[in-house]
Amino acid sequence: MTERTTYALVVLLFAVACAFGQATGTGPDVLVFKDGEKLIGHLVSADDTSIVFKSDGLQTKKNAKNPDAGNVIVDWGKIQEVQSSAKFAVIPKGVVLRGKNDTGKVAQGAVTTTDQQVQVKTAAVTPQSIPVTNVAEIVGQSAFEKAFRERGFLSGWTGGASAGIAYTQSTQKSENFSGAINLSRPVPGVDWADPRSNTLLTFNGAYGKISQTGTPTTKTALYHAGIEQDFYFNSRVFVFGQGLWDHNYSQGLNLQQDYGGGLGFVIFKKPNTGLDVRASVDYIRQQFALSSHNMNLIGSIFGENYFYKFGNGILFSEKGGYIPTWNNTNAYSAFANATLTFPVYHRFGFTIGALDTYLNNPPVGFKKNSFTLTMGAAYSLQ
Repeated sequence: MTERTTYALVVLLFAVACAFGQATGTGPDVLVFKDGEKLIGHLVSADDTSIVFKSDGLQTKKNAKNPDAGNVIVDWGKIQEVQSSAKFAVIPKGVVLRGKNDTGKVAQGAVTTTDQQVQVKTAAVTPQSIPVTNVAEIVGQSAFEKAFRERGFLSGWTGGASAGIAYTQSTQKSENFSGAINLSRPVPGVDWADPRSNTLLTFNGAYGKISQTGTPTTKTALYHAGIEQDFYFNSRVFVFGQGLWDHNYSQGLNLQQDYGGGLGFVIFKKPNTGLDVRASVDYIRQQFALSSHNMNLIGSIFGENYFYKFGNGILFSEKGGYIPTWNNTNAYSAFANATLTFPVYHRFGFTIGALDTYLNNPPVGFKKNSFTLTMGAAYSLQ
């Protein structure tokens, strides 16, 4: 192959690559500041106050595996122009998105922003213009379509699991184990669309035993397991059904079963924090080590769920509730559970958890209150 032929082939391949990039809309995006400075990269998302832009100049080989590496947040007031060849969905304020039938309310296409106006190049001849102050969210078209796609039950889960262990072998032999699983499956599972449903699976357990030759063995064993299904009328109001199972050796409780449902209300919900409250009517079956204390009860659960995401991926979550029983007012109970998780490496972290339960009617010889503190390694699905 001659030098001239090689040069012609290189030019041809370069032209084909450029044409392919233009045809598929994979070219780099440009962010121009009001002072004339430019960033080359890709528009990630935006709302009415700022945009998230991934700068190629800030993306290094060292952090290439981090999806957030190179991301910068810029206020709209500092931006002169944004040009993007990728396709986005520009969601105006006030638009309710609950299902696939609502997606037609949202303009989708390549976006250009000048003079605080977002121009969306749709199939129409004239681009659609939306003031940035009226933009609720700008998200990638693929992510927008994925949010309303039907998913199998095994997909879309978030949350994680933790486990801890301590073992001592000396004059006394001590064994302690703890574990927790907290999973949720929100649909559609994005912050910019109204929730339709949420499935929750929880388990918290701890076991401990201290034994010594010639002395009685001391044992602790408790667990709490639950399943809940929520259905939302809108972003604030939902109905739910639940099943709860509790065992606490230290309170003489072999098994407490709780089945019921009720109404919930979201006090506030933001990407980094949220609080909801709920009330239910339940059938409760209590089975104790002393069978003469077994009871069938009709009661309610008045509860709350709260979470807060600190900086650097630190997550605090807490839930609690009061359970009055209507056909035997002496059999009421209460619970509170809190966890604080610190990320350590990728999806692995360290967690501290506390579980406090109060049972007003344990058998004679057992205390009413039980408190457990756990620490261990954690793994996150997110």
